[in-house]
Parts: sequence; C-alpha cells; structure tokens
Amino acid sequence: MSIAMNPPLRTMLMSPLAALLASCVVGPSFHPPTPQAPAAWSASASPLAAAQASQVTFQSADDAWWATFNDAELTSLIGRAEAANLDAKQAVARIAEARAQRDIAAAAGWPSLGVNAGAQVNRLSQSTPTGALFSKVGQFPGLGGVSIPNPYDQYQLGFDASWEVDLFGRVRRSVEAAKADTAASVEDSRGVLIAALGEVARNYIDLRGAQAKRRVVVETLATEQDLLNLAEQRRQAGLSSDVDVVRAAAEVSSAQAQLPVIDHLISVDINALSKLLALDPGALKPELDAAQPPPLVPPRVPIGLPADLARRRPDIRAAEARLHAATARIGVATGDLYPKLTLSAGGGYQAQSLATLTSWASRFLNAGPTVELPIFEGGRLRATVRLQDAEAKAAALAYQSTVLSALHEVDDALSACGDDQARDRALAETVARNRDAVDLARQRYASGVGNFIDVLDADRSRQQNAVLLADENTAISTDLIVLYKALGGGWTAGAPGAP
Repeated sequence: MSIAMNPPLRTMLMSPLAALLASCVVGPSFHPPTPQAPAAWSASASPLAAAQASQVTFQSADDAWWATFNDAELTSLIGRAEAANLDAKQAVARIAEARAQRDIAAAAGWPSLGVNAGAQVNRLSQSTPTGALFSKVGQFPGLGGVSIPNPYDQYQLGFDASWEVDLFGRVRRSVEAAKADTAASVEDSRGVLIAALGEVARNYIDLRGAQAKRRVVVETLATEQDLLNLAEQRRQAGLSSDVDVVRAAAEVSSAQAQLPVIDHLISVDINALSKLLALDPGALKPELDAAQPPPLVPPRVPIGLPADLARRRPDIRAAEARLHAATARIGVATGDLYPKLTLSAGGGYQAQSLATLTSWASRFLNAGPTVELPIFEGGRLRATVRLQDAEAKAAALAYQSTVLSALHEVDDALSACGDDQARDRALAETVARNRDAVDLARQRYASGVGNFIDVLDADRSRQQNAVLLADENTAISTDLIVLYKALGGGWTAGAPGAP
C-alpha cells in the first residue's frame, strides 16, 4: 500500500529530514584548549627593575620590536629581509600548498558532472554463444529476414553525474581538518619570519659588537705603541733596559694579531646578513663595513603577561591548529564506519549512425541511489579510528609541551637580560678603574718611580675588560632580541595572512 502526498506536504516533511541529516556529524567536536600559564612571570625571571638599564612593563609586546633600538640601518635590513628572505618565501609557498589541499578536500562535498562522447566499431566473436546466437537470429521461426549486423558501429553522446550525500559529516570533517592544516601552515610561516628577522637583528648586532671590539683593539694598539716609544726613549736616556723595549714590542705584536681574527668575524657577519637578504656574499660590505656603535637598548621592554603567549606565539597557535586537525580526522575515520549514500545519474544518446544519434528513440537514461556499507574490513576501519584518536592525544600533549617550552624560553630570556645588565654595569666600572690604573702606572714609570711591568699589567687588564665590556654590550642587545622572539613579536607586521 502506498500513501500519496501532495507537494507542499512532502516539502514540509522532507525539509526537517534534510536538515537533520546535514547536522549529523560524527566524531568529537574541537574545543580550543586553555593554556596552562601562570598569572605572572617568576620572580627569578624579573631582575629588570627600575634600577636597571631597561625596565619591564607588562603591557603588550611591540610587534615591530626592532624599531625600539632606534637604528635606521637595522630597520632597513629588517624591511628588506621581510620581502627577500628565501626561507620566508618557502614558507609562503607551503601556505599555497595547504590551501590547495583544503580546496581538494572541499571539492568532495560538491556534485561531479561530466560529459562524454564516443564512436566505436564492435564485432562479436561467432565462436562464443552470444555471437553464434546473434548470427542465427534470422533462422528462428517468425524472425525471417531479421539480422543483427556484426560488426556494427556505435555512437554515443551523454553525461554522467554523481554526488555523495555527506550523511554523517565525513566530508565536512575532512574539510575542517584541511582548514586547520592551512592555519598551521600560516602560523609556521609566521614562525619562520620571526626566526629570519631575529637572525637579521642578531647578526647585525653581532657585527656592530665586533666592530666595537675592533675599535677597542685599535685603541689598545695605539696605547701599546705609545708605551713602546716611551720604553725606547727611556732606554736611549739610560733609564731602563732593553727588557722593557722587548716587552712593549711583544704587546704591540699581540694587539696586532687580534685584528685579523676580528676582521674575519666582521666578514662572516656581513655574509650572514647578505644571505638572509638573498644577496651574494659580500654584497652588503660597502653598506656595513663602516664601523658604527651597537644599537642602544630601549629604556622600556614591554613583555605582556604569560597568558598573552598563546595569542602571540606562532608555534603555540600552530600546535593548536594541528590539534584541531587531528581531532577532525577522528571524525573522518569514524565516518568511514557508516553507510555512504551516492546519488548518480547518466544519460544521453546512443545510435548505430550519426544520422539517428540525436533522434528521440536513441535516448537512454539511468539514475538512482547507491548505498555502501562496510561489512568486513579485517579491523582496518576501527584501527584507523584508534590511530587518529592516538594522534589527537599526541597533538594535545605537543600543544602542552609547546606552551611549557615557550614559558621557559621567556623566563630564561628575562633572567639573561637582567643578569647581563648587572654584569655590564660592573664591567663598565671595572674598565673605568683600569684606565685610572694605567694612567697612574704610566706616570710612575715615566717619573722613574714605578717599573714597566706594572704599566703592561695595568694596560693588559684594561684591554681584556674593555673587550669583555664590548661583548657584554652586544650580549644585552642580543638578549633583548631573544626575548622578543620568545614573546612571539614581529610576525604581525609583515607575515602572510596577518590579521
């Protein structure tokens, strides 16, 4: 027995059913995790107090952090690296790959439609039962004069269409996972950009630090040459021996031997910057060869709060996106356990000659639904669900690990900033005392009261501490770069896909 329904009633009943099927999505839904971050940074990581050279402020970290150094050359190099760095360009290319994969996954949710045309010559073998039967059709009673040509031509012009109805959300979960993979690729590109810009700044500051160290050695060389001249004058006047002259000459040679080592470091830094800007080796030498003092550290260092890291650091955002993708793939694997409904249709024209191909009698049509239900797969489908579930749990642990590593990186960077600033102040005081000691020892030696060894020892200590002070100045700026990188600053200024 069948019940006839008028069209309005059928529409009223089918619409809720269609909405119900559309809302049926198997597998767990993704909920963004809440990062386990402390309310404030640890006390050991906050030695940057008001007495320090740079003060911590708990406002949002600067995006264009390199501008806080107030160095036009550094800002110029950063801007060029954003546009030219090859690693950043590769990361952008990977974003395009991920977006293409997303579009491929989304295409499965749409119907497919194709047209076809063909021309064939067919001949049935008369040695088979079918061919033998067709060749003897005219011999049967009542079929005299009827014959089936063999061989015969066949022409066809038609179409075929199919659509897998996403009953249980398998396709939608696939699209969700692909979108999350794309988001992870975008965040990875931002991380690459942060690393590249950080390397530009680090190499630039290292270059300026090497040039400052070279200036210290050149000044020391001039001082040692003056001491050598003084020792020779006193020897000629009979006030000292040849031993003082030999010792002074040795100090001059020792200072001269340090210059090639520093010059090599300067060349390495310039080449590293050239590579980061996708330039030939030494391309930046005319621009950077002239010595400039290292950039001054900013008076304020905004670092934000620990909870800000999850919103700023690309690696944390990428780990969250990968967790999202892994969660969605559980739904994809679960959907394979359920029936698949495919609506398909095909039709067109078939004829033995082109003249009758488009006639009404030549038309053909086939249409109808197909339901597939897996019965026995040897446990493969359920094992796939368990695999995706395990991968989602691993992605959740990876997210927690990424957050924890980020907190430790910032904590360590803050501690290094404070400790290096304290050491810098102590070294600056030491170098000032060393200069006074050199002047006093030199005056005593010139007046004949002191000996030359005291002068050399005092000047050697001054040089060593002056070089350490130059290194410490470089270390302070480098610490700030590490801190800004750990805070995730720099990607919103120029990264692809930035909001």
